[in-house]
Amino acid sequence: MVWAQLVELTGITPTAMAELSELGWVEPGMTASEEYIFTHRDVFRIQKLMRICKDLDLTFTGGSIIVDLLERIEELENEIEELKR
Repeated sequence: MVWAQLVELTGITPTAMAELSELGWVEPGMTASEEYIFTHRDVFRIQKLMRICKDLDLTFTGGSIIVDLLERIEELENEIEELKR
């Protein structure tokens, strides 16, 4: 997925994307034509981040911590389910 599609799906601004990149939270790849390319996972995470930041009036730093923690909780819940089997 290229930059234009990411913006259309998430509404993220170049400034916000630069902040997330500086945090190391999103690391886009590059195409042969020097365009940023993003995974579907990146899009999902950014959508979740934008929603959390808007709903809770948080900075991207605070929102990214919450998204990371939610993902970790999901991973642990999945591990617990597998251990139960």
